Amino acid sequence: MREIANDVKRWLANDEQIVLATVVWAEGPSPRPPGARMAVTGSGQMAGSVSGGCVEGTVFEQAQLVLAGGAPHRLRYGVTDESGWEAGLACGGVIEVYVEPLADVHCRLLEVLEAEETIALATRLDGRGHLLAWPDGRLEGDRSLAPLLTGLFPGPAAELRSTPGGDIFLQALPPPPTLVIVGAVHIAAPLVELAQTVGFHVRVVDARRAFANRERFPTADELIVAWPQDGLQADRLGPQHHVVILSHDPKFDLPALEIALRSRAAYIGLIGSRSTQAKRRAALREAGFTEAEMARIHGPVGLDLGGREPAEIALAILAEIVAVQHGRARERLIPPRPGDDRSRTLTE
Repeated sequence: MREIANDVKRWLANDEQIVLATVVWAEGPSPRPPGARMAVTGSGQMAGSVSGGCVEGTVFEQAQLVLAGGAPHRLRYGVTDESGWEAGLACGGVIEVYVEPLADVHCRLLEVLEAEETIALATRLDGRGHLLAWPDGRLEGDRSLAPLLTGLFPGPAAELRSTPGGDIFLQALPPPPTLVIVGAVHIAAPLVELAQTVGFHVRVVDARRAFANRERFPTADELIVAWPQDGLQADRLGPQHHVVILSHDPKFDLPALEIALRSRAAYIGLIGSRSTQAKRRAALREAGFTEAEMARIHGPVGLDLGGREPAEIALAILAEIVAVQHGRARERLIPPRPGDDRSRTLTE
């Protein structure tokens, strides 16, 4: 829903009629997971995707039928002969898509997501209603659906549930993951942009005002001019946080590492050559950190993609974070070639 939020809000401001298409079930190698959405307007505009391009054309046509007054309905797409003309998924998977008019509940959902609250949405797939639920027990909509949503928190989660009253699509949407960048260096600028592209809320922390300013980081969600020990708190870094330390200076690196290692952050990355990594670990060892605790540090940070330009290094860092998010921690997807000195790539 966040992927299409800006477009939907713009269309609403222009009094457009809008239909939502949502992937409610998937099996096999489907291009988009349950919860993926596409929005279609009466004027023919589109945003988002339900299949990465395979069936968007036919879903668009079905959306026009709903815009013309047709009932909400489910569509099913499976494998098709790539040389044929019918719509289908060439990847071999199967998906079901629910097409419905944009309702008040969806507008309310957009408000909640913009406020970065955790929220869950239940949708009856016969068109008879929805429910919004918050972790604190607040409910808006069809309260009879509430028992189905309580087990989904904190999310993210998306599933199709069959009940005696019909099929219900359930989705829990936590706030977006947060990338905390310590060090407003030149690599940080493309990293901010790339991370925001894939849905991260991005916080940049640096005590140097000449580095940490809006001229250099115009799109950063948060720009904190402070030393790490003042701008970071271990108890406020949880599983949704990913910390990348780019300062390449022990005055910044060590306080940031100590705070991150005392937190529940999902990812801790440190830039610098192998010798720099060894020095930082030696200092952490003296500060009382164990080898098991320091094993959480990804350093030199990033996957070995071979690039040396700032944007390429930023891509390598973000690629490793995404790999960790999807359970690929500790796997170097592209191992260094014999004789390569990976430390030369991910240093400043």
